[in-house]
Amino acid sequence: MTEQDDWEREFDHKWASSAEHKEPSARARMLAARWKENPPNPAPFRADPDPVRPRRSSWISTAVVLGCVAAVIVLLGYAQMRAYR
Repeated sequence: MTEQDDWEREFDHKWASSAEHKEPSARARMLAARWKENPPNPAPFRADPDPVRPRRSSWISTAVVLGCVAAVIVLLGYAQMRAYR
């Protein structure tokens, strides 16, 4: 593209952005028509999220991690012992 084409495109964007009346998007028109007949229920700006199930207690997670570390240590020790035979 030449510099002239870039300038013309920029001019068109400025011209379109400065329009007095901007037509709403198709989605905005669809929602406006839907809400005219059936308005949505009011909702707070930051609604509380749906309740989630309680997390596992920290001691279970700790036990799982320590168990995995112990298993890795045992496996490495066993592999070393087999390598020396």
